Amino acid sequence: MTAASRPSGPFREGDRVQLTGPKNRLHTITLTAGGEMHTHHGVLFHRDLIGLPDGSVVTNSSGHEYLALRPLLRDFAMSMPRGAAIVYPKDAAQIVMQADIFPGATVVEAGVGSGALSLSLLRAIGPSGRLVSFERRDDFADVARSNVETFFGATPDTWDVVVGDLQAALPEVLAAGSVDRVVLDMLAPWEVMDVVADALTPGGVVLCYVATATQLSRVAEYIRGTGCFTDPDASETMVRGWHVEGLAVRPDHRMVAHTGFLLTARRLAPGTIAPEVKRRASKSSYGDEDVELWTPGAVGDRDITDKNLRKRAREAAKAAEGARRAAASRDGDGSAQ
Repeated sequence: MTAASRPSGPFREGDRVQLTGPKNRLHTITLTAGGEMHTHHGVLFHRDLIGLPDGSVVTNSSGHEYLALRPLLRDFAMSMPRGAAIVYPKDAAQIVMQADIFPGATVVEAGVGSGALSLSLLRAIGPSGRLVSFERRDDFADVARSNVETFFGATPDTWDVVVGDLQAALPEVLAAGSVDRVVLDMLAPWEVMDVVADALTPGGVVLCYVATATQLSRVAEYIRGTGCFTDPDASETMVRGWHVEGLAVRPDHRMVAHTGFLLTARRLAPGTIAPEVKRRASKSSYGDEDVELWTPGAVGDRDITDKNLRKRAREAAKAAEGARRAAASRDGDGSAQ
């Protein structure tokens, strides 16, 4: 199955459905025969949804109405089971643009986490591209596989998941100079920058997604020090929604502010020395004490408990099984689009 496929047509058993209910609250469910969704507003029976077209309204046992829609990619990413923290949709959109992910590209991703970014990358490379995702942890990789299978209905032919360390595995999986784009979502991207430089084709793009300013500073200085890349460019994206209702037009009280920094650089041709970037004099030097503040241990990382992760893995596997049933149903009645 290619990453371009997308469920459509009437709701079927196994489909993931997003319900918007009273007070605009969202509920995401996987349809099952005999399934029920219980809230303090009453019970909604899955059988009332199965067979209805996308965008229908159903009523629960207490007379409350719910709008039913298949989740968009951004909705799915925000509601899917998580093993690790996800890349938010606002950042995923910027990554696809800033890294210039194009149809047919060979893309390397590390680490895969819960698979949220993998979904955007798979869509962008199209049916002729290839995404190779590296993840150190088997349990995270399992959650990511289930989430991707749930969204697409099957595991895309364009996707490979390699469980292992990128630094050791990348040269074994992909030939030097054969990779168009590399996206790094990891604590210490500077540790793998040398093998990334070897894997990238001249003109290829490396993009680092990091959470803290100390990480951003260290990876930028390391990239400059390799002499293999253009001068790195850094940015962050903040999204502020607006309340628009009649004459009441104002910014929302809440916004999605800092989630991470994006840093991009392009691979120079072997042996090339880029023109020197002229800058004003600044305190750019640093010593061992500064480097210590840049280490992954100092940066810190929030871990998920094994018990919680097992629960998320079960949820993801259950959703993937439902997606397989829905895909089989579509293939059986010939209504896939």
